[in-house]
Amino acid sequence: MMNRRRLMGALAGAAAAPGLARAAEVEAADIPSRFAEALSAHDIDRFGALFAEDYVNHQRSAAAPAPSPGTPPKKATVAFFAARLAGLPDLKVSVETSLASGDKVAASFIYEGTHQGVYLGVAPTGKKLRFTSCDIFRIAGGRIVEHWGMGDIAGILAQLKG
Repeated sequence: MMNRRRLMGALAGAAAAPGLARAAEVEAADIPSRFAEALSAHDIDRFGALFAEDYVNHQRSAAAPAPSPGTPPKKATVAFFAARLAGLPDLKVSVETSLASGDKVAASFIYEGTHQGVYLGVAPTGKKLRFTSCDIFRIAGGRIVEHWGMGDIAGILAQLKG
């Protein structure tokens, strides 16, 4: 015999699932603009608050090496961007384009600033820099919980040396 309560509960859950998926997508879609706004405002605390405590950074490159043993990925990421702000104290970040799907959002960011502090080990040159990154974030509870990305480190170094 069919349990009507169980059947109705299952149907209600199935009907709500698209709404839940849409809510996660809306939550994810907001992250790139909040990311860019926090960095453009040079508000490193607001920037750090975008990341979950158990955040995982899958990006590994010369520009974003693995954190030293015992350093949480969130702390390493915040320190990386704090160093970027120190090297480019007039940094402005904008979202070129973004696309959200489910709990993930991909974005292309544009960074513009003047090299007025040590950045990537290079003494200040006074040069105006413009570079991009493409990033994918997985969002849970309104925070970034995972990141995959690529920054234009070669382009940055070419501008610094050119």
